[in-house]
Amino acid sequence: MVSAYAELEELMRDRLGGRECLYVPSCRFGLYLALRHWCEPGGRVLMSPVNDDVIFFVVLAAGLRPVQAPLDPRDGSVDAAAVPDSVWSGLSAVLTTNLYGNPDPAPELRERCDRLGIPLIEDAAHAIGSTTGGRPVGTYGEASVFSLSKHVHAGTGGFLSLADPALRDELGAARDVLLHPTRAAAELAHLARPYAEAAVRGLRLTGAARAALRALGLEEREEIRMPLRPDTLERALPAAPALEPFHPWVRVDMHAYRLRPGTAKLRRTGRRLARLDGVLAAHRAGTARLLAGEYGSGAGADAEAQPLFRVPLLVEDRDAAVAALARRRITTGYVYDPPLDAYAGEAFTDPSPTPEPAAWFARHALPVDPRRADEVLPALRTAGIRPAHLSTAPGGAR
Repeated sequence: MVSAYAELEELMRDRLGGRECLYVPSCRFGLYLALRHWCEPGGRVLMSPVNDDVIFFVVLAAGLRPVQAPLDPRDGSVDAAAVPDSVWSGLSAVLTTNLYGNPDPAPELRERCDRLGIPLIEDAAHAIGSTTGGRPVGTYGEASVFSLSKHVHAGTGGFLSLADPALRDELGAARDVLLHPTRAAAELAHLARPYAEAAVRGLRLTGAARAALRALGLEEREEIRMPLRPDTLERALPAAPALEPFHPWVRVDMHAYRLRPGTAKLRRTGRRLARLDGVLAAHRAGTARLLAGEYGSGAGADAEAQPLFRVPLLVEDRDAAVAALARRRITTGYVYDPPLDAYAGEAFTDPSPTPEPAAWFARHALPVDPRRADEVLPALRTAGIRPAHLSTAPGGAR
């Protein structure tokens, strides 16, 4: 098992210029390990309000108070300059999101964290091929986490990357204590899932399959955000830091998030990771085409396109745009609306000091797979979908 981990870790280490990498069964699990190591319970962590709610619950499970950051309405990145000094002074850590692969301002955040003496932790789940300041995203923080379920399409696994290689043994031991043992049934389900999903798509049974899951109570999201269940969450908070009390939220969309992988799963993951360069090239080309169109934000227009996991096009009516794409059998996912401060409320998070840009971005962002750029743009144009203009965003165009 150790040798199988080592092969994957070496592949990722090469991508990050030799930075130490530790295999974990999921990005969320790796993030929990990092937060537990670097942050004392009761601390406050600056994070993006436009993010997967699972990450919000991971922060709570680590015994920390989420603090929502102001965002740039062009691409949903953290607007570090808009964070008040009063907020900076009370932080224990900064957690980036790099939403859809658009980099947060890591060099600026690194400098600010150094001045304050607090850790920078990078969530690079969407950004395995993105760069900022001439370096890969994920090479600025004390720790960074990567997902192998996004660009790599492994359906499992990730990495916890460490600036200090001397911490590898300590964090590896903490990982092993928290992992659940391999389950043969889960391994078989993982290996069979791609074929089952292909069959469902080929037979155009996606809608029927989702209806069946809802009827059986197996679909945990009927809306964009999972149910908050504030009373239950309030009772779980005193038990933090711990994963078990927060399992009903942290497991959503990935029940095997802390399951030790088997040999077959690791081998499949290695094969997919080895082919990543071709995937990133396709994502980069599609991103350039989408951002050059009328729905692109124009952010970073003069720079080389990043290989975004999803491209957040800006549209006036996202529901109409989602329906237009669905008619072409193009599924829209990874929508994060409403922002986390509106979703969770002040009982569970500190709201952003300037929430309006995040709310505007969350309402108008249409995340699309850049590899389908040549299908997406004609579908939106034919349906008469109008772009949302940054001049109408809070603060106006930048």
